[in-house]
Amino acid sequence: MIPVPPAPRARYDVVVAGGGPAGTAAALTLARAGHHVLLADAGGGPAKRGESLPAAARVVLADLGVADRVPGEGHLPGFAHLSAWGSAVPHRTDSLDDPHGTGWHLDRGLFDRRLRDGVRATGAEVAEHTAVRRPTRAPRGGWTLSLRGPGGPTTVRCAWVVDATGRPGAVATPLGARHHRHDRLVAVRLTLEPHPGASDGTSLVEAVPDGWWYTALQPGGHRIVVHCTDADLSPAALATGQALQRHWAVTTRQLVHRAAGHPLAPDAVPRRAPAHSAHLEPVCGDGWIAAGDAAVAFDPLSSQGVLTALCTGLRAGQAVDARLRGDRGALRDYAARLRWIRAVYAHHLDDAYRAERRWPAQPFWRRRHAPDAGLTRPGGDEGNPQGELRIGQT
Repeated sequence: MIPVPPAPRARYDVVVAGGGPAGTAAALTLARAGHHVLLADAGGGPAKRGESLPAAARVVLADLGVADRVPGEGHLPGFAHLSAWGSAVPHRTDSLDDPHGTGWHLDRGLFDRRLRDGVRATGAEVAEHTAVRRPTRAPRGGWTLSLRGPGGPTTVRCAWVVDATGRPGAVATPLGARHHRHDRLVAVRLTLEPHPGASDGTSLVEAVPDGWWYTALQPGGHRIVVHCTDADLSPAALATGQALQRHWAVTTRQLVHRAAGHPLAPDAVPRRAPAHSAHLEPVCGDGWIAAGDAAVAFDPLSSQGVLTALCTGLRAGQAVDARLRGDRGALRDYAARLRWIRAVYAHHLDDAYRAERRWPAQPFWRRRHAPDAGLTRPGGDEGNPQGELRIGQT
């Protein structure tokens, strides 16, 4: 049974909707700046698996004041990355070449819980299993929010609301913001049972005619296998674990060996999730701001989703703090920063997909090689703090 939390106070400076990396980063930033903050985490849904965090995240976690506890124990180190991309012969990238050190294969639930514990340590309030409904304008300014949680519906008021609800943008879209979707990529994930002899800390990305595959060991010894392709190219026949296993057996040369030995549970069912690139326009407005996937969603090939969520959450918190202190240019600067991050990301993603030329006639690759396939390119990417895109690396 979910415990009923104490009743929230009637008014906050900021309510953050979403208790993942973006929401916790925003809440940490605002609470440490002295604001009264409520972090509402809806929770629910299947546990996220197969996510990694690059070593560069140490810089952001230090800025958030939680580097002493996050990520912490319970995650697997990512020592190296193999990429069978543009060639059947894998290219190896070692963590020894990374000035920040070794990244992590995350236990995402543990990672998020530690971030929320960091928010609590600042004195901010955290409402677990609590969803924020559509904000309404209060007569004297600010917002009136309806919260739905274990204790039943509650109404609170706040001056600002941060949308960190993920791809749906559950707060921003009802306020008039619009999601722009750039492709049709989906990820089909399957978790394999532990293999007693498996201890490889190496992840793998392997291109195939209908898309690409990813695999890595997970905390606890399970192995995640992910197939990324376009929604219209993913047949319904791949809806069972056995079917997906047969598909990687005939399409991959590298992944099939790493998956060997990991049993497939009889009731294992692949989970299908959107993985397309997208962005929100606008990303902020009068009294609201979006961060993480609600603002800009990345293709998982980048392995930058969690890092970008932390960075945009931090930046969103800084922007709201500045605006509350009278800086009228803070929102404009935040929006410009996100446009630049998105442009840098698009530049590198476009280059990565164009580097694979073995199947130019296949629909998946033909779409990405078309002259108008790329997202908006930047004028340059010099001076790129926490913005560098390292395709497929942890």
